[in-house]
Amino acid sequence: MSSNIMTNTGSNTTVSPGGLPSRRNTELAMLVFAVLIPVFAYANVGLAKDGSLPAGMLGYGLGLGLLAGVAHIVVRRWAPYADPLMLPIATLLNGMGLVLIYRLDLEPLPGGAAAPTQLMWSTLGVALFVAVLVFLKDHRVLQRYTYISMVTALILLILPVFFPARFGARIWITIPGVGSLQPGEFAKIIIAVFFAGYLMVKRDALALASRRFMGLYLPRGRDLGPILVIWGLSVLILVFETDLGTSLLFFGLFVVMLYVATERTSWIVFGLGLTIVGAVAVASFEPHVQSRVDDWLDPMQAFQNGSEQPAQALWAFGSGGTLGSGLGQGFSRLIGFAAKSDYIFATVGEELGLAGVMAILLLYGLLVERGIRTSLAARDPFGKLLAVGLSAAFGIQVFVVAGGVMGLIPLTGMTMPFLAQGGSSVIANWALVAILLKISDTARRPAPAPAPSPDAEMTQVVRP
Repeated sequence: MSSNIMTNTGSNTTVSPGGLPSRRNTELAMLVFAVLIPVFAYANVGLAKDGSLPAGMLGYGLGLGLLAGVAHIVVRRWAPYADPLMLPIATLLNGMGLVLIYRLDLEPLPGGAAAPTQLMWSTLGVALFVAVLVFLKDHRVLQRYTYISMVTALILLILPVFFPARFGARIWITIPGVGSLQPGEFAKIIIAVFFAGYLMVKRDALALASRRFMGLYLPRGRDLGPILVIWGLSVLILVFETDLGTSLLFFGLFVVMLYVATERTSWIVFGLGLTIVGAVAVASFEPHVQSRVDDWLDPMQAFQNGSEQPAQALWAFGSGGTLGSGLGQGFSRLIGFAAKSDYIFATVGEELGLAGVMAILLLYGLLVERGIRTSLAARDPFGKLLAVGLSAAFGIQVFVVAGGVMGLIPLTGMTMPFLAQGGSSVIANWALVAILLKISDTARRPAPAPAPSPDAEMTQVVRP
């Protein structure tokens, strides 16, 4: 960090040079590894499949390096005190996602080559990342749009109802000339903005308890309204769009932020109870949700009935062992059409083994941890809630997708952030990381210190 003292003549303050270092050089060093690791993985795929380096290896490496370099320069200029780990982690996950998609492109799967398209979407994601850092001068500006965010998020969540269902769910909209998009990926960010603004104002009322029952402080009846409304909306999403993933993400995000804002464990209990009630009720009459639950409970029976993907994914994890079969040497193509999207984590399990699965999950966990750390360091209540909300949304999505693929919970149809094929997901998650970096920059930036008092200076001059 520069030792120069910056003086603000308007407020007569100086910025102390004793704050946290910017750590941009550390970020740059880690970005080099975040680019080199996917490049070596790309080469590994080519050597395993054809015995030679892939023809597009140089272009892929230069493209990923250019994206990482541009993002780093923008962070260095417009968010110099931001967390140094978030950008390298996002770059590494995005790069490994491109490698896995390219590896699956070499198999006879429907849909054709998806890696070039995913690289284009990644470029657009980094462009949005740059735009957020450049034009969002202060994250607190978002607080002004609390209720506008609510309306926008509801519109994005409702839009898929008016489009045809795909694979049994209504989570896509079709834009001519662009293709299919998942509005829910962008809605999770906008919903976090709304929840942060709303809970910052209402948290004192929501924290009040009326009575204690079995060790829990129960909220007042009048304060149950917000959680019941959000629960009702999540159930409606599940009914009309048969989208279990967005419903869980939407309601889970609200409960987590409500708990953080009020520090009342009772909200978590109510949230889990309402989630179970809603899921069981909808699964009892909605065939698509019921089939997902049945496939989860008995994947072998589902395999015999023609739904092979859950069983094939479990076999992929089982055959991977500790170190995996090696990139390009697995049989995850047997999963079928969703191998590049919903089930791409199964390819990680088979070809990189338990070690690779744990490495990827640790990267996700570290990104969430840095977001929570940013929330703790933020100096304003809105920034604290927004950072924890964005981190929770990211973490819940990872849990929902990984848990569904590994058989922990029913499959939801969401995409693994940065890793799976999907333009909406990679663009939205780059924007999410950009907002977290902006909050982190504000939190880590040295606080202005009062300028020396003229009276004190006079005293020092007069004193013999």
